[in-house]
Amino acid sequence: MTAHRDLRDRRLEAVQAWTAFVEHGDGVAERVRPEILDSWQLSTGTVTPDLAAAPLADESDTAAYWRQSPLQTAVERVESDLRRTAEDGDLVIAVTDEQTRILWTYGGRVMRRKAETVNFVPGGRWDEGSVGTNALAIASRTGDPSMVFSAEHYASIVHNWVCWAAPVLDPATGQQLGVIDLSTTWDRTHPIGLATARVMARLIETAMPTSRRAPGTMAVAPSEPGLTLSLLGTAEAWLDGQRLLLNRRQTEILALLAMHPHGLSLEHLHALVYGDAAVTTSTLKAEVSHLRAALGGQLSSRPYRLTLPVATDIDEVQALLRRGDVRGAVSAYGGDLLPGTNAPALVEMGDYLAVSMREALLADPDPEAVLRYSELAPYDTQVVEVCLAALGTRDHPARALLKGRLAVADR
Repeated sequence: MTAHRDLRDRRLEAVQAWTAFVEHGDGVAERVRPEILDSWQLSTGTVTPDLAAAPLADESDTAAYWRQSPLQTAVERVESDLRRTAEDGDLVIAVTDEQTRILWTYGGRVMRRKAETVNFVPGGRWDEGSVGTNALAIASRTGDPSMVFSAEHYASIVHNWVCWAAPVLDPATGQQLGVIDLSTTWDRTHPIGLATARVMARLIETAMPTSRRAPGTMAVAPSEPGLTLSLLGTAEAWLDGQRLLLNRRQTEILALLAMHPHGLSLEHLHALVYGDAAVTTSTLKAEVSHLRAALGGQLSSRPYRLTLPVATDIDEVQALLRRGDVRGAVSAYGGDLLPGTNAPALVEMGDYLAVSMREALLADPDPEAVLRYSELAPYDTQVVEVCLAALGTRDHPARALLKGRLAVADR
């Protein structure tokens, strides 16, 4: 009884502080934790405290992002543990992306219904700009675990909740991929709630897919489930670690479907594969039929769409370039996209990647990256020249090799 009375007193204090802040905007610095006050101040003027539910992102966009995210594979690997935790504690558990958009949830009987009423569901946006102060948003913004109790939430719709959240990191890069949140009613607050969120975050991180391949090669079979496509400088497809025996055209079709996770109509796919060539749609249908069988049926129609996790080296290179990791991007770049392809959409994407890689190196001529790139494009002397000019008179182990590349290319 004493513990419950303490919780009721704590909740009353939170409600009084929240009311004072909403009505007057100040005078509560001594009554709430600093991270809560900071978040309240960020929320003010952005959202109203009496909003009815979190806004929802596009359902198909959310589903497509989830299919491409390494979080999906990790969550699937530990899903039984997450579900058991939710059921045992009558919690709702959510996993978000780095923008605090919910990608996956699972809830106990009571909390699942409560979550649905406020859009604490896949697609729900729980950043501070959308719903105000909450544990998911604070953990996502600060990179630290967070607890938000009752009326510490800015939106009154979740004043009956307590939430614990912890960031989920990519164990290979340290990049924050999203957060995991555990929520229940305020009267079920427990001291180990935040520690449990941390444990769940580490559990997901240990289940994260590992790097698919050595730079520029597919030396070993990928270990994570789903479809893995190596398309740069080579043409290899793997399903759940097993090499698929496909012809060139089938690999091209898989590449295009991977590039269009929302799916493609028969006519659109035909145009992307064959362009103006006089090839019947029946030919394309036959290729797709073979692919569907090879993928165990995980290729839907109307539209044609892959229904399994997909990872490609195209996505890997683009993600590294977006992060400004030029050396990593060059290491992952195995060469031209499906060399010799005549599929118009793949030719265009190949040109786009090649130009992007070259421009990134011209802007940031890292000697090791340029040396690797010169192996793939030995006659692109400008990139080597820019790198040597950037080195100036400084000593660098790559200088002699770069000069050698330049001399050979000038012959």
